[in-house]
Amino acid sequence: MALTPSTMLPLGEVLPAFQLPVVSGSLRDGTDAATLSNSELPAQPLLVMQICAHCPFVKHVEPELSRLAEDYGPAVTLLAVSSNSLTTHPQDGPEGLRHQAKQQQWRFPYLLDEQQNLAKALKGACTPEFYLFSPDEAGLQTLRYRGQLDGSRPGNEVPLDGRDLRRAVDAVLNDQPVNQEQQPSVGCNIKWHPGQEPPWFGAPA
Repeated sequence: MALTPSTMLPLGEVLPAFQLPVVSGSLRDGTDAATLSNSELPAQPLLVMQICAHCPFVKHVEPELSRLAEDYGPAVTLLAVSSNSLTTHPQDGPEGLRHQAKQQQWRFPYLLDEQQNLAKALKGACTPEFYLFSPDEAGLQTLRYRGQLDGSRPGNEVPLDGRDLRRAVDAVLNDQPVNQEQQPSVGCNIKWHPGQEPPWFGAPA
């Protein structure tokens, strides 16, 4: 495990196109689908959560992810995405993700980014990492917030309350500007396929 910060994708970036397998959960209509694409998402704020099953930093924030789903689920689309290499970390495969979702009673879609294309398009670096998008005037999902959930980390005694992300979500839902001073998330590095690491992997923080 390497302690890794977010690369902080530039604000205003458009949500990358994707079509990925759904290993657990569904959109609010409750219909099960084998895959989910960006074109199927509702025209409302979107929270992409880069997580996985085994990471201790993800396990630390699992309760707050459940609270976010409960508090914002009707107004915000939540998507969990796991991009870890199944070659090196098979515990983050479909069975492991489904077990995690069942334990936490998550109903939002959990996607498997096995080819790591979405993680690379988002310049993902660590788990957990959060990206809040919202439709702009042209209807394009544009990035409003990226970085940490809050300042809580395993063992640092800071309350796990999601305050940073919640402020951003509340601002978007109230049609207010999001504070541009945003702190990177910190966690385990995404487990890239050996020999296919992106240029920012291992770069100085």
